[in-house]
Amino acid sequence: MVLPARGNQFWDGVCTHNPAVIAYKDKFYLYYMGSTGKSYVKPHTAYENPNWWEYRNNQRIGVAIADDPEGEWKRFDKPVLDVSADSTAHDALLVSNPAVTIDETGRVILVYKQVEKNNTVKGGKVRFGVAFSQSTTGPFVKHPAPIFEARDRGSEWMVAEDPYIWQYKGKIYAIVRDVVGKFTGDKGLALMRSSNGYDWQPAPYPKVIGRVVYKANGQPFDDKLERPCLYTEKGVPKLLFGAMGIQKRAHAMNIFVPLSYSK
Repeated sequence: MVLPARGNQFWDGVCTHNPAVIAYKDKFYLYYMGSTGKSYVKPHTAYENPNWWEYRNNQRIGVAIADDPEGEWKRFDKPVLDVSADSTAHDALLVSNPAVTIDETGRVILVYKQVEKNNTVKGGKVRFGVAFSQSTTGPFVKHPAPIFEARDRGSEWMVAEDPYIWQYKGKIYAIVRDVVGKFTGDKGLALMRSSNGYDWQPAPYPKVIGRVVYKANGQPFDDKLERPCLYTEKGVPKLLFGAMGIQKRAHAMNIFVPLSYSK
């Protein structure tokens, strides 16, 4: 167990989840969502249980550091990224699901899920923000506006989800789940890119994979691909990983898709 439970007196004492790990200057940095709470929540409870929302709304982002992935991970008593004090901010309710890369200048780019307040326990719109730091452990400076926004902005509760980001030859790239098809016309995975980390646009050919994913034998899986992650070599993607349900979501699995590219 890398980040075990350590008591609800800690900000991440009850739950650690959604890791994003990078290697940088002979150390490993594990960014993650942590949460805490005092209410009892029965395992596998439904969202209708009001106690569940206490843990969801206490989600914050932390970082743990290790010299070796199998060695001891040092974690901290405070999150590396917290909610904004301004109650009208896009991330006033929670911050979660970190995605991180370090650009060629050594600047740390942290993309994160944010939820606004709207006087309900569920909160308002779910969007993604970005914060920057010159250090892997912060402090991080947040960009004021959400990213991965569609040109024809609507009232959608969520537009993008599950980003994976990396940098290559001066550009920052992201694969996101195209929740309502704003970027690709499909509800699969979309490729986004940015030159500065906060102004994101769909790539010229944004569709990574569609809503329907096919097996090697041509038969479709019965679920969409989520939680994209890449295996890269020298910044070039070689394998696309993702999670999906099988047998009508009775079980879950990870799959990988081999990638090829033209120079």
